[in-house]
Amino acid sequence: MHQLNWQKSSFSSDQANCVEIASAGELVYIRESDDPTTVVTTTRAKLHAWISGAKAGEFDHFTA
Repeated sequence: MHQLNWQKSSFSSDQANCVEIASAGELVYIRESDDPTTVVTTTRAKLHAWISGAKAGEFDHFTA
């Protein structure tokens, strides 16, 4: 995990709302920079499906 090129989201803030993402091959890794030991691993295809659903508003009820 240390050798991955982590990129911070442009939506991250100074108040500890920092999401980072990295990839290696077909795998994508997502973590919160305040707790880098907890990493979610998924595939590019699954992440693309999730992002498409989020853009379509399928998860808006979680933030309302």
